[in-house]
Amino acid sequence: MTTDESRLAESLEQLSDVAAEAGLDPAAARDEGLRVAAALAESVPGAAPAWAEVAHPGLTDIARINEAFFDAASSGRRWRGAPTDLLEALVASRHALAAEYAEALTEVASSAVMLGTAPIWVIANASAASGAYLAAARLPSQRVPTFPGGDSGADRRLHVGLPGMGLGSPDTMRPTIAGPIDPRLLDLVLPGQPAAPGDPAGLPDPGATATAAPPDPPAEPAKPAEPEKSVEELLAELDAMIGLERVKKEIHRQVALLTVEKMRTQAGLKAPKMSRHLIFVGNPGTGKTTVARLVGGIYKALGLLPTGQLVEVDRSELVAGYVGQTAMKTAEVCAKATGGVLFIDEAYALTGDQYAQEAVNTLVKEMEDHREDLVVIVAGYPDPMVGFIAQNPGLASRFTTTIEFDDYSDDELLAILDSIAGGSDYELTDDARTRVRHQLEATPRTPAFGNGRFSRNVFEHAVGRHAWRLKDATEPTRDDLRLLTADDFTDQPDGPAEAPADAPADAPADAPVTADAPPQDPAELRADPDGPAGTDEAVSDEHGEQAEPDDTSANEHEDTA
Repeated sequence: MTTDESRLAESLEQLSDVAAEAGLDPAAARDEGLRVAAALAESVPGAAPAWAEVAHPGLTDIARINEAFFDAASSGRRWRGAPTDLLEALVASRHALAAEYAEALTEVASSAVMLGTAPIWVIANASAASGAYLAAARLPSQRVPTFPGGDSGADRRLHVGLPGMGLGSPDTMRPTIAGPIDPRLLDLVLPGQPAAPGDPAGLPDPGATATAAPPDPPAEPAKPAEPEKSVEELLAELDAMIGLERVKKEIHRQVALLTVEKMRTQAGLKAPKMSRHLIFVGNPGTGKTTVARLVGGIYKALGLLPTGQLVEVDRSELVAGYVGQTAMKTAEVCAKATGGVLFIDEAYALTGDQYAQEAVNTLVKEMEDHREDLVVIVAGYPDPMVGFIAQNPGLASRFTTTIEFDDYSDDELLAILDSIAGGSDYELTDDARTRVRHQLEATPRTPAFGNGRFSRNVFEHAVGRHAWRLKDATEPTRDDLRLLTADDFTDQPDGPAEAPADAPADAPADAPVTADAPPQDPAELRADPDGPAGTDEAVSDEHGEQAEPDDTSANEHEDTA
């Protein structure tokens, strides 16, 4: 056992001794300390084997070591910025040893970040956790734990002066992680209690140069929070979406089930626990992301989720490059989504290798640990999703509701196009609408078909041609600027087109297609090099992979702009 491992073992023994003296179970205190250590050292390279030397002596299987380490880290992660359960119990009972137990926890935190080469933001996390423990116990000493770099009060002052480690500021290297608690902030908890000599909150050392701290900038007025939407308002948004009739019916059914379940509970009746996790199956561009966002809002309005935010990820954001880190990466994503909805796109990509299996196993555990405040929605093509769910019994038992997203019909895609155009102050002429309908009839509905994204691509290409058509206009009218004609939905050749041999001599070579012209056969349209084939090829190029695009329906055209 190395020196650092011995230090962790000693700090855990000290924690157990204080717990025994306070009438607590020493084994429970040791387990709590091990979970704190794992949570704080979770991102330290090489920490897992060193931690296992103390937690599970003799364990050599790396897979089992990683599993035990990350399980402990997952369960102790909530104590990075809050007092532990046993500390809270001591504080609540006003026990005389609460302060001593908090000090013992800070020693565990200090030892944990020495189980390897800890980045500065990991040390900051440990400092923040220690500050939370000391603040909870209301320690008069306001002592800051010693971390790598020195043991003296002067060295502790040096830590406070490090970028991202002092004054409770965010870590400049990890902006999303709060910095440590400045000991001087404990005065807000303990008004009138002096700082201990030699601590950063006390007087400066002799010879130190005093500098005036710059005044804090005036706080900006907080923006008024947007009013929260009711269930009825959110369901109205869902009903206003184009198409998706089966989806709307199933979401309404889910809302009815959950509403009645809640009313039965409030009435003191037993209510069967319904799984809130969902499977969305369908081709790209059918509005799955938009519906998932609405589901989060509906669950929040029903009081089933505290925040209702949507966190959208795919395999790349869950799987790391080597075994052990995937569990940590997946757990961090789940922690970010806790309180709302975790939406995993192309979930079937989490199959076929040990990294994917590690991510799925971690996901199942997180779903169980946070079953009251986390909803997971997995999405993808219908057939591969069957294999994804079948790979783990835990998935099959938790995902019991599947919602199918049908492809949009031609009329629905044309309505989506009108909605996108109207949202940008454009309007299609009748000729343009006829031209687009011919394109839709000639476009095969392969798995790569973009559905709602197809309509957006058609609109964006038309806007580009419209701008090119008006490039030489000196005084265009309002209608010129807003109307999209049939020409804007047809690729034009680079040079002047030659008139057909049987065309009248005075007919312009680039005469637009009109509604009076006889409609062409869809097969001829697809063969026309200047017709919709160009648009279809552009869409296929963008959606040729098996990836499902994000925001896809007309109702989310602002998100995809």
